[in-house]
Amino acid sequence: MNRIIKPNIPGYLGKRISEGEHQQQDFKFAINNARKIAETLSAFANTDGGRLLIGVKDNGKIAGIRNDEEMYMVEGAADLFCKPSVNMDFQVWEYDNKRVLEVWINPSPERPHKAKTDDNQWKAFIRVNDENFLASPIHLNYWAHQDKTDAVPDQFSTDDKKLLTFIDDNGITLNAICKKTALARKDVITSLGAFFRWGLIELDRRNGKWHIKACAKDLSNE
Repeated sequence: MNRIIKPNIPGYLGKRISEGEHQQQDFKFAINNARKIAETLSAFANTDGGRLLIGVKDNGKIAGIRNDEEMYMVEGAADLFCKPSVNMDFQVWEYDNKRVLEVWINPSPERPHKAKTDDNQWKAFIRVNDENFLASPIHLNYWAHQDKTDAVPDQFSTDDKKLLTFIDDNGITLNAICKKTALARKDVITSLGAFFRWGLIELDRRNGKWHIKACAKDLSNE
């Protein structure tokens, strides 16, 4: 949840901190775990891009960075614990004799960027509000075919029509839709990845799960 903070800090840095943490901004008091930073880099690159403000506490108070080691650790996280490596821009801001490191990550055309987690697995992350979450199998399928330029077909297959009957504005989980349709999970993911690419569905994160929701009023395509 976005925390609105009102620091007595002028200029660009004060404006950014006043926004709190959100979809495109995260505060880090210090860099102690390169793998955790890699997860945030993955999430920003895979979603809408964003900035890390390092040397800023969760309450918006500036603690400052210790030295250039912070920058080296972020670079190491991007190069060693992200696959492919995440490109970044750096800027150092000074206030009250303290320095804040700003790291900006653009949304990447090379998605998915995966981070090497504590269990030594490569996993892709998504940014939702001020949190990072594991990408769903639908995201992964979408990225695997994101260069396709195919349009919504004139007629859906029988199985796709069956899938669409269970998708509405309330949302349904992947496990639930597989159970209801009795279709193979692999085939369901492939179809939902295409629906996502065509803008027919959206993925909503709530109650610890991804929910598939309809984007259009009429998905019947009959």
